[in-house]
Amino acid sequence: MSAMSDYLENKLIDFLFRGQTLANPVLYVGLLTAAPSDAGGGTEVSGGSYARVKAAAAAAQALTDWAGTQAAGSTVASSGTGGTTSNNGAVTFPAPTANWGVVTHFGIYDAATAGNLLFWGALTVSKTINNGDAAPSFAAAALSVQIDN
Repeated sequence: MSAMSDYLENKLIDFLFRGQTLANPVLYVGLLTAAPSDAGGGTEVSGGSYARVKAAAAAAQALTDWAGTQAAGSTVASSGTGGTTSNNGAVTFPAPTANWGVVTHFGIYDAATAGNLLFWGALTVSKTINNGDAAPSFAAAALSVQIDN
């Protein structure tokens, strides 16, 4: 299950109902060791070669980056009823060169550093990531984002 940040909710309201522009952001996935809230926050991993991973580039976002709402892996326009999408390709972080701690959540941001939290969710199973571990990765369809329900 995922949640939409207050920041994104406000941007969507302004875009859909108030005639404001909404830029198509580059999306980055981050790892957190403490839960954020819709207002933001949480504790993102830092140090030890950690970096957010680009999930889709604004200019290149296509139907192939994230699944249509009708089925995981779908590469056609959304036609489902559940309001859910997932990553169509693996999202792989750099291999840790220091202990990253116990990762409990993911976040989707609009920038490689700083920026705004757009979506966030708890991992199904928390994962301790230590120096020398293999590069953490989300397999295709493992990151699920739900806008409705």
